[in-house]
Amino acid sequence: MVQHGPAAAPVHASVGSSVMASPGSPSALRREILVRLRRDGPATPDQLAAALKASRTGVLQQLRALEATGFVSRETIRHGVGRPRHLYDITAEAQELFPTNYGGLAAGLVSAISEVGGAGLVEQVFVARRRQIGDRVRRELDDRVGATAGLAARGRELAVIQDEQGYLADAVLGSDGTIRLREHNCAILDVARGERAACDAELELFRDVLGAEVGRETHVASGDRCCSYRIVARD
Repeated sequence: MVQHGPAAAPVHASVGSSVMASPGSPSALRREILVRLRRDGPATPDQLAAALKASRTGVLQQLRALEATGFVSRETIRHGVGRPRHLYDITAEAQELFPTNYGGLAAGLVSAISEVGGAGLVEQVFVARRRQIGDRVRRELDDRVGATAGLAARGRELAVIQDEQGYLADAVLGSDGTIRLREHNCAILDVARGERAACDAELELFRDVLGAEVGRETHVASGDRCCSYRIVARD
């Protein structure tokens, strides 16, 4: 589907794969630290340990790990005589670990566009978006495999580009020269289920950037396990 952006993920299932784990594990503590800092703001290791009912040593160990990954920052506060106090806070980079609802937002925007201008305006929006993505994908294909590369090379590289966008894509070259591009995940399923124009835009995108005949054989939004496309050279 024509969408290049982050996918939604609930925080308690995702504060990153290195942060989510079973209760009582170091990674679970790391997750709780991130959630606490997000909710309550900057805190010292002692404050976090008290709030989470964890040992100061364990909290400090996880804070250092989070600081190393760039998800937490540390500020040194000096107050008179004695050891300085370290105040930890979440960084902007950690936002990627928290819930997003891009699918819901996109589906809502499509619905609002339809309400304002009807199906015709929705189609125009997807056509414009397809052109924007098409320009970028063409440049990427030219940079990666060259403007004069054959259809097989460009088809395989298109699968790589789609895979990088979260579609779990691959391409298989048949003995007869037919290319099958498969997307094992729909990165915009919420939109695709409610608006056929999203899937039509992807089909046209593939035709445009490859300059080939492209037909859809299976469709995730229709209940299939993957979206698959048969690609052959134009006569």
